[in-house]
Amino acid sequence: MTVLNEAANKYFEKLDMFTTAITRAHGKNHPEAFEVRELFSEINEKMQTAGSVRPNLDVEFARLREITNNYTIPGDVCGTYAAVYDMLSETDQAYQA
Repeated sequence: MTVLNEAANKYFEKLDMFTTAITRAHGKNHPEAFEVRELFSEINEKMQTAGSVRPNLDVEFARLREITNNYTIPGDVCGTYAAVYDMLSETDQAYQA
């Protein structure tokens, strides 16, 4: 199993719930949360359909790094929001490995 698959298995169930939660809790003040949710959904779908082939997620992770300022956690968010950025950052690092 690849490092990317390990990260997906470890985080994607939580990320699915948490990315939805942050859009509800922080979407008004942090509209990027909606794009984070959308990009995570695209990554998740590509991972599921790729099977044993490594999916090309360069565009999605590049956009995530851009809109999150390299996963910099805003000062006015909850622990769930911070966890989303931490998990996505670790998954991104696993993808780059």
